[in-house]
Amino acid sequence: IIYTSGTTGRPKGVMLSHANMLSNARACLDTFVVTADDLFLSFLPLSHTFERTLGYYLTVMTGATVAFARSIPQLSEDLQTIRPTLLISVPRIYERVYGAIRTKLEEGSPVKRKLFKLAVDTGWARFECAQGRAPWQVSFLLWPLLQKLVAQKVLDKLGGRMRVAISGGAALSLEVSRVFVGLGLPIVQGYGLTETSPVITGNHLENNFPDSVGQPIRDVEIRLGAQNELQTRGPNVMLGYWNNPQATRDMIDAEGWLSTGDVAHISATGHVYITGRIKEIIVMSNGEKIPPNDMELAIMHDPLFDQVMIFGEAHPYLIAVAVINTEAWLHFAQEVGIRPEMPEALTDSRVEAKVLRRIALNLRGFPGYAKVNRVLLLREPWSIENGLLTPTLKIKRKEVSRRFAEQIKQLYEGH
Repeated sequence: IIYTSGTTGRPKGVMLSHANMLSNARACLDTFVVTADDLFLSFLPLSHTFERTLGYYLTVMTGATVAFARSIPQLSEDLQTIRPTLLISVPRIYERVYGAIRTKLEEGSPVKRKLFKLAVDTGWARFECAQGRAPWQVSFLLWPLLQKLVAQKVLDKLGGRMRVAISGGAALSLEVSRVFVGLGLPIVQGYGLTETSPVITGNHLENNFPDSVGQPIRDVEIRLGAQNELQTRGPNVMLGYWNNPQATRDMIDAEGWLSTGDVAHISATGHVYITGRIKEIIVMSNGEKIPPNDMELAIMHDPLFDQVMIFGEAHPYLIAVAVINTEAWLHFAQEVGIRPEMPEALTDSRVEAKVLRRIALNLRGFPGYAKVNRVLLLREPWSIENGLLTPTLKIKRKEVSRRFAEQIKQLYEGH
């Protein structure tokens, strides 16, 4: 019995059989190759099926080695000490590395920024060519130099030996994927649920669309139901919820199809793209529907923000509740001309105006109604310890809503 992460409500006990888990692990090995020479670095909790199946069972089945990281804050040190060949992670870790890269680039010279962009653009074009989706380019001749000057320096921070990075548990933006792939580290996204042992889909290295979550793994079926909800059936589907037959019936129909709760579309190549979660879609008072996850990912491309959650259900405009990055906040406060340590600094009208302009820049590709009008800035990070993150670093949306209900209410007063 493994309990769900509890992002939107009370966790439920998922009953998974040995056959469920074994079928899923075997199918994963068809999707990407693991050998006895591989070294995994494990840092996600083994109470979660994602880490248990991919980071634990696969090593046992293949004879690979697994090292256990000391903690997430010490992960950067452990990466350089262990030097793994394969990393299984949630998007938040890749986003943190990407944020650190952006911060360093902003502090560097224009020449360094241009060189980094050239390396990523050239590396990405090489990847697209290798995938058979783009032609060879003369610029590829620059790659050995760009790899030495730019790419390898970043990859060395990850240990220097990593051949593939697997991302799952939440959506990873194409912008973040593009940087790592462009620097020579293939990132493959997968998708699944605790209820499906957990993997449903995954990208193959030789057929990798980094903004998708891949194709169904062996013996797993998928289809789209009402509201384009992704449904799945296969030997990996749970036996049911512990002592909760009604919840089991709500989740799995008479033909064995499990409803994931995620909105998706399936491309002509069979790749799945997750576009939102049915329960999380915000319906504003004007009837416009907003999938908040895409907006939150876009906003977090700004290194000023460590965590973001969008609000707006039944309201005329959207609000962002954001946890600021301590180091970036110090620079930002200097630009505005305020003392960063003062409690009132976070609610200063000049700060909010400048923050909203930065958010608008990151949302410029979104529809006009997807505009953030107010922002609540916070210093304390959301964590597992303070009850605002799940063990796999997902935001507990209901708990965040409850914890900051009064401040959010004040931002809507008069409207």
